[in-house]
Amino acid sequence: MGTPRSVGGSFAVADYVVFAVMLLVSAAVGVYFAWTDRKQRSAGDFLTGGRRLTALPVSMSLSASFMSAITVLGNPAEVYRYGASIAFYAVSYVFTMLITSEVFLPVFYKLSITSTYEYLELRFNRATRLMGTMLFIVQTILYTGIVIYAPALALNQVTGLDLWGAVISTGVVCTFYCTMGGLKAVVWTDVIQLGVMLAGFLTVIIRSVVLQGGVINIISDSQQGGRLNLLDFDPNPLRRHTFWTLSIGGAFIWLSIYGINQAQVQRYIACKSMTQARLSLFINLLGLWSILLSSVFAGMCLFSVYKSCDPWTTGLISAPDQLMPYLVMDILGGYPGLPGLFVAGTYSGSLSTVSSSINALAAVTVEDIIRPYTNFSEKRLTWISKGMSFFYGILCIGMAGLASFMGGILQAAISIFGIIGGPLLGLFTLGILCPLANSKGALSGLFSGMALSLWVGIGAQIYPPSNALSQPLPLSTEGCNFTTAHGSNWTSSTLPIQNFTSVAPVHHGDKWVLTDLYSLSYLYFSPLGTITAITVGLVVSILTGRVSSAAPRKITPNGHLDLKKDREMTFGNANPAFSDFELDLAKSGLS
Repeated sequence: MGTPRSVGGSFAVADYVVFAVMLLVSAAVGVYFAWTDRKQRSAGDFLTGGRRLTALPVSMSLSASFMSAITVLGNPAEVYRYGASIAFYAVSYVFTMLITSEVFLPVFYKLSITSTYEYLELRFNRATRLMGTMLFIVQTILYTGIVIYAPALALNQVTGLDLWGAVISTGVVCTFYCTMGGLKAVVWTDVIQLGVMLAGFLTVIIRSVVLQGGVINIISDSQQGGRLNLLDFDPNPLRRHTFWTLSIGGAFIWLSIYGINQAQVQRYIACKSMTQARLSLFINLLGLWSILLSSVFAGMCLFSVYKSCDPWTTGLISAPDQLMPYLVMDILGGYPGLPGLFVAGTYSGSLSTVSSSINALAAVTVEDIIRPYTNFSEKRLTWISKGMSFFYGILCIGMAGLASFMGGILQAAISIFGIIGGPLLGLFTLGILCPLANSKGALSGLFSGMALSLWVGIGAQIYPPSNALSQPLPLSTEGCNFTTAHGSNWTSSTLPIQNFTSVAPVHHGDKWVLTDLYSLSYLYFSPLGTITAITVGLVVSILTGRVSSAAPRKITPNGHLDLKKDREMTFGNANPAFSDFELDLAKSGLS
């Protein structure tokens, strides 16, 4: 199986059928929930599933949400080129779930809020809340564009699946079931999509294992090719992937997703009790591990099959993101329907991410931007929520068009989360864990964290880190016995994310500190933003001292803000969500 064939495999009718069935099932779930919940009483019911969900579907939905097509295509290519060290993400998932269930979940669950950014107004002031909401909207729309476009591009170039046909059909189906069925439809379609995603991985893995003569052969090929680089404990923060960057940097990135990202928080606070919500986080850990393990092993299969003839170096594919679809067409092309299953799995990753984003965007827009400034009835707000779901669905399809101008996908996606998610995580942590923080401190912390993250993030694009730091592993073309138009074109082996040339010559005397800062592992952008936001926030809060807005706002037992009484100087009170009384939700009429 050494020699890859030239690209030009195309989808059979059976493949299109499998792909279409997956889209139709997703749409049907939306119709089903639109019909069963047609008497929905409020916008909150539409956006939080009436807070009656149980742990199992929610946990599967949590796993599927941020395990997008970027995971399906990006992780195996990552293992193929840099080795299996990304398996250390498994450690960061554990830290994330522990901290989320002990620090963030109790606060959001007891406050019984629809938008996480409501907390920022309760704790600081309205300006902080709006700032948080705006940043979330920008981050999510950018990310969603990449999530829709990236897989469509990779699959189009390898399987001949129509690029804009795929982008628009994914976007339209997603928008349809989010608008029709709300959070319940999103959660249940995620459950189906998680299954399809794992099935797609398994078909590729099983076929590769059969071809290569067993799991042991795949592992020994990976070992000989240096792909099992799991004992890398180098503490150097400039190295791209080591145990420390993945477990610590990864934990900050995943915390900014599980701890405070509206799309995830909205799901676990839709559980019917705090115990179910905690349970959903820990069951979701198993889902995350199984997807991570499948994608890492798929990367090892990829290397084992192409160890002596790399299709990227020989110019058969134009980017590493196309490695997985290429392998699928190569080894499963003779089995009509199976390439379709893998593509359906990849798109399931996209659909689950995009649908959660659309639902979360609708929730924050209604709760943070529309509700506080209008007196609409619940019925009208429900219709507005549906309208917002539709609007954001269309906007995300538009963003996919913009994403067609952006570079390497895995890194681009994680950089967006690090640059914006890091400072936001700092802002919430400041509010929850630092009683003396006030609104001036919160906003200055947020802005300085953002400024530093953006500066380093943009610097890293202009002065990309050297190969000595990212350490791509060698790829071989010794076993190739075919000719292509390109011949053995070694220039195609440069990194897609690293083809930026330096804008100005670097004078090593005065620039070395900056170049080192720009070479920081992209996984550390998030901790950098978080720690800056907390530090600056605390310093400014201490300097500006006893200001009335420093008082964490009081929340009366019926769950409403008591704004008349919150003007006394109560500097340094405990956080309302951690106070001794539980909010009595049964009496307050909040389901």
